Amino acid sequence: MSVRKEPDGRWRYRKTVHLPSGAKERISGTPKNENTRIAAEEAERSHIHRVLHPETITPQKAEVPTVATFATKFLESKAIEIRDSSMRTLETQFRCHILPQVGQLRLDAVTYAVVEDLKVTLATTPLSRRRRVEGVEPKKCSAKWVNYCLSSLYALLHAARKRGVIDSVPEFEWLKTTQADRRFLDFGEAERLIDAADGEWRAMILVALKTGLRQGELMALRWEDVDLAAGRIVVRRSAYKNKAGAWAVGLTKNGKTREIGLGDRALAALKAHRHLRGPFVFCTADGQMFRRNQTYAPLLRAIKGAGLESFGWHTTRHTFASHLVMRGARLKTVQDLMGHATILMTMRYAHLAPEIARDAVKLLDLPINDVRSANNLPNFSAQDSNIA
Repeated sequence: MSVRKEPDGRWRYRKTVHLPSGAKERISGTPKNENTRIAAEEAERSHIHRVLHPETITPQKAEVPTVATFATKFLESKAIEIRDSSMRTLETQFRCHILPQVGQLRLDAVTYAVVEDLKVTLATTPLSRRRRVEGVEPKKCSAKWVNYCLSSLYALLHAARKRGVIDSVPEFEWLKTTQADRRFLDFGEAERLIDAADGEWRAMILVALKTGLRQGELMALRWEDVDLAAGRIVVRRSAYKNKAGAWAVGLTKNGKTREIGLGDRALAALKAHRHLRGPFVFCTADGQMFRRNQTYAPLLRAIKGAGLESFGWHTTRHTFASHLVMRGARLKTVQDLMGHATILMTMRYAHLAPEIARDAVKLLDLPINDVRSANNLPNFSAQDSNIA
């Protein structure tokens, strides 16, 4: 008899199963839910079926790790994909904002509600690392930074889904952000800044205003990338801080090379600035690449001498793009010169050329043949186009 009651009161089954291959397999067990003869017989039939039909067995899924555990693998993978500076930002997001709130949860427990609670927590909790000042409300994460943190968590969950660790990713809803006004210099302010710059810094500031190079790209610019005969710069590199905290040279922000033509003033400034101290265009007295902090004081001196409000090197980049748009340059051209990954980034400057929209609307006031003539299109009549 294959099913019987043991001395301890438990019902158990024991049976020898004959396999299709001719082999034999001994099986035994007890029912899991009910301690009855019927339950033991049902458990025996189920066990026999699993032995005879192993292809029907659904493999048991591995235990789902926590967010903190999987974050280790996620960050290791990201470390070989992104720049060191971006990696430090990503690690800060997880260490200071994401893991303290949801690190202990299993990945499949991160639901829409959990994401929403995290969003509220990040947006309302004062930053603990900020020094408290009496009478001043503690600073909280900006909506933009909250969205950055949520994007990083989404990327982690998306990676987990692609690895087969979880089946789906919950829906994310982002905080609305306001488009901040980007500081740029008008034409008169830019000229005053150039005039107020001292020594070799005048060339660096002028080139920044006339090419739109990022600060790191200015620091990493080499003479081999400057064609004084053809009047152009090929932007291949950018300076950044590596994991050891030292300044190094790597690819540009989007990893792509771009070419920027030099205007007469920028070309003349570079020709006058030509030196043999080393490979870097803008460098220290012994030819070494500037560190970022070494470039601030000269810029602030020029700002003060020009009577302007304080700003950083990135304002020269905004100024370059703004001046191009105000002079009528096409936004696609501005995108290429700036090295923007998408046209959406360049559209931030579109409001500086309102005449483009006004001119487009004015086309509606012209007779149809005049419009087509202005656009070099053939004339047509309503009958020709089957328009009633």
